Amino acid sequence: MPIESSYLLDRRKTRLGFERAADSYDANAVLQQEVGRRLTERLDFIKLQPALVLDLGCGTGQISTDLLKRYKSAQVLGIDLAASMVQKTCQRGGWLRKPKGICADVSQLPLKDQCADMALSNLMLQWCNDLPNTFREVARVLKPQGLFMFATLGTDTLKELRASWAKVDGFTHTNQFQDMHDIGDALMQAGFRDPVVDMEVITMTYRDVRGLLQDLKGIGANNATQGRNPALTGKARFQAFYQAYAAYQQADGLYPATYEVIYGHAWAPLIQPSQKPEKFIPIKAI
Repeated sequence: MPIESSYLLDRRKTRLGFERAADSYDANAVLQQEVGRRLTERLDFIKLQPALVLDLGCGTGQISTDLLKRYKSAQVLGIDLAASMVQKTCQRGGWLRKPKGICADVSQLPLKDQCADMALSNLMLQWCNDLPNTFREVARVLKPQGLFMFATLGTDTLKELRASWAKVDGFTHTNQFQDMHDIGDALMQAGFRDPVVDMEVITMTYRDVRGLLQDLKGIGANNATQGRNPALTGKARFQAFYQAYAAYQQADGLYPATYEVIYGHAWAPLIQPSQKPEKFIPIKAI
């Protein structure tokens, strides 16, 4: 489903949010780390020995590090919109073997056609304005029958936060998260074969709502939507938001934050139309 105009993401603001969060990311990325672990566990059932693996939206490099351990002879390339995140990724790993990294937009990868054997993405796709185009770009850089595996966030994500803000003002406060079936359709439209998509609900709990907001800020997940409040949100509005969120307080006194996590994998098409970028970075040069 196309993203509504008010939910389109400002790429510059998105990038700046993650640039500033590189040092605080790991301490706040509890959900991202757990979903990443569950995502890479799914590789246990796939028999593939890749030479080049892409970590799309690598963040600080958790997935990249796991991939290095899993595939002893593979080169792992982390790609992220934020240069500070790429720098953190490249510092991971052992003395002799570390991930490589480039700062780039996944919707315009500076890579040759059919250069990678596998691409993984952990909780990055919800930051893309044009998911079908992003899938086509991933298909372009994968070798025929290459594997694409991902986790992203679905429509019920942060439903408590979204509903609470809706009682306060008419601005957008979260991304527009995609439906699982729309994601499957977009994979097919991009030419991927045999897509498999499933979901689970993970509920994080907090002693107060401020803890949730601090987690989101700590990982760089700022409100970058076009329909956000262009002015600073005042104390009175925040107080009204906290009061609205109180309706979701559990019997144990904790406040829930729902995340609908969508997992998927698919195989690159046997024949891909060329969509070569104007400039690309040779893998050997990285």
